[in-house]
Amino acid sequence: MTKNTVGFILAIFLVSIGYSQELKVKHTVTDDSSEIGTARIKLEVEGGTPPYTYHWDKASVGLNQSEASGLSEGTQYHIKIVDAKGIEKKEAIKIPINSFAESVSSKFTPLVAFLDKVLFFDPFTAFYDNQVRDHNGEVVLNPNGTPQTIKIPFLVIWLVLGALFLTLRMGFINLRGIRHSFDLVRGQYDDPSAPGQVTHFQALATAVSGTVGLGNIAGVAVAIATGGPGATFWMILAGFMGMSMKFVECTLGVKYRDIAPNGKVYGGPMNYLSKGFEKRGFGKIGKVLSIIYAVVVILAAFAAGSMFQSNQAAAQVANAFTTVDPSTVKLGTGIVIAILVFIVIVGGIKSIANVTDKVVPAMAGMYIIMCLGVIFANIGEVGNAFGVIFDGAFSSEAMYGGFLGVMIQGFRRAAFSNEAGLGSASIAHSAAKTNHPVSEGFVALLEPFIDTIVVCTLTALVLIFSGVYTDASVSGSAMTAKGFGTVFGSVSNVLITIAIFLFAFSTIITWSYYGVKATAYLFGDSKFINLGFKITFVLTVVFGAVIGLGAVVDFADMMFLSLALPNLIGLYLMSGEVASDLKKYLSKVKTGEIQKTKK
Repeated sequence: MTKNTVGFILAIFLVSIGYSQELKVKHTVTDDSSEIGTARIKLEVEGGTPPYTYHWDKASVGLNQSEASGLSEGTQYHIKIVDAKGIEKKEAIKIPINSFAESVSSKFTPLVAFLDKVLFFDPFTAFYDNQVRDHNGEVVLNPNGTPQTIKIPFLVIWLVLGALFLTLRMGFINLRGIRHSFDLVRGQYDDPSAPGQVTHFQALATAVSGTVGLGNIAGVAVAIATGGPGATFWMILAGFMGMSMKFVECTLGVKYRDIAPNGKVYGGPMNYLSKGFEKRGFGKIGKVLSIIYAVVVILAAFAAGSMFQSNQAAAQVANAFTTVDPSTVKLGTGIVIAILVFIVIVGGIKSIANVTDKVVPAMAGMYIIMCLGVIFANIGEVGNAFGVIFDGAFSSEAMYGGFLGVMIQGFRRAAFSNEAGLGSASIAHSAAKTNHPVSEGFVALLEPFIDTIVVCTLTALVLIFSGVYTDASVSGSAMTAKGFGTVFGSVSNVLITIAIFLFAFSTIITWSYYGVKATAYLFGDSKFINLGFKITFVLTVVFGAVIGLGAVVDFADMMFLSLALPNLIGLYLMSGEVASDLKKYLSKVKTGEIQKTKK
C-alpha cells in the first residue's frame, strides 16, 4: 500500500471521527391551541457522546429535558446542547404565531421588556449580592442551571419608602385613627346636606370593590408560592403602612375636588396634583403629572380593570363547566359580565355605589367565612403555621438572599392588592358627602386593613394551614381552590367560582368609574365622550374574556404600579398640608365643634 493511499485512508478516518463528534439537532415545534403560552419544542440530537445536557434560556426547563412546554408564541428561544465530552451546539428557535390573541401578546412583549428595565430596574445591584443562597452559602440554581437571583424593583422601594414616611409624618394615624374610622363608616358623622354624591360607607364600599379582587385569591397564592410563607408577614406590614398613604391621598382627593352645578364630583390625583402644585408655584409640572396620571389610569382601566378581570373570571367559569366547549363558556361569561357592568355604570357613581354597598359586604363575608372554615378545620396547625410565617420572614436561611426576595414578594403583593400609594381610590372617595376632607381620609385608611390585613392574610393562612402552598403542580387561583377543597371538597370549586366572579365584577365597575373620570379630565365630560368610553370599556370586557392575554397582563401590572410615580410625588409635597389639616380636624372633634349626628 502506497504512502498516498495510507494518507488518504487516514484522512477519511479522521474526517469521519470529527463528523461523528459533531452534534446534529432537529427540532419540532407544536402548538395545538390558539391560547397564549401553549407551544412546545422537542429536540432530537444525533452525534457526539451521550448523555446530552440542554441549557434552555427558560429558567424552569431542566438540564436533562429535551422538550419544553408552555412557550410563548412569537418569542425566540435559545438552547445550548452539550454532550458528555463538552462538544456544544447552539440553537435559536422562534415560535410561530397562529392566532390573533398570540399576535397581540407578541406585540406587547418588547414593550413589557422595555418598561421592566425602566420602571422595575434595581438601583441597588452594585451594593448587594443578588444571588439566592442556601443555608450553607451555596448559590441556589434554577432548573436550567442558571443562578437564582432576586430583584429590588425601584417602584416597590418607592412605595415602601412613601408608606414609611407618611406613617411617621401622620403620627401613626393607621393606629390611632381606627376607632374614629369605624364611627364614620357607621354613619355617626353623616351629614345628608354636605356636598358630595355618596355616603362615607358607599365611598368605602366602592373603593374596596376596586381593590378586593383576583389579587386576593390568585395573587396571594403566587406570592406564597414564590416567596414562601414568610411573605405573609411582609404583606401584613405593607398593608399596615399603606393605611397611612390611603389616608393622605383620599384626604387630598376631597380637599381639591371640583363639584359641578349639577352635583357631579370630579376629584382624585388629577385634581390635587394640578391644583396642589399650582398652589406652590409649580403649576406646569403639576399639569404634566396630572395628564400623565390620567392617561395611565385609562390604560390601567382597560387592561387591569377590565380585560384581566374578565379573562380570569371567564377562565374560572370555564373550568367549572367542563362538559361545555370552553370558548363558548368564556364568550358567554364575557357577555354576561359586560351586560351587568353596563347596566350598573351607565348610572354613574350613585348607581355604582348602590351596587357595591351591597355586593362588597356579601362577597367579602362569604369569602371570610370560607377562609375561617379551612382555618378552624386545621386549627391544630396554628402553631406550625405562624411558626413557618415568622421563620420564613426572619430565618437565617432567608438571610442568604432569600430574605430580600421574601420581603419584596410580600410588599409587591400588598401594593398590587390594596392600591395604597397609587391614588386610584381617591377618585371614588372624592365623591363622599362631607364638609371635612380629613374625615374621608379616616374612612379610606380602612381599605388596606380590609383588603390586605384581613382578606389577603386569610387567603395566605388557608394556603399555609392546608399545606397546599408546597404543591408545585398548582398555582394562582387553582392553588387557593385546592386549599378550600381540603375542607369543602368538590363544593369548593363552585364557591371559588362565585367568589372570583363577584370579585371581578365589582373591580370592573369601580375601574370603569376611574376611567370615566380620567377621560373627563383629559377631554371634557360631554355625554358623547362619557358614553363612548363606557361602550368601549364593556367591549374590552368581552374581548378580555375570550382571548388569552399573555404579555398584556404584564403590561397591565406595570401600568397599574406606575401610577405611584406621579402620585407619590404629590403626596410627599403636600404631606405637611395634610398633617396640619389633621391636627385641626382632631381638635374640632375633641372640642365638639364636629359632633356625631347619629348615636
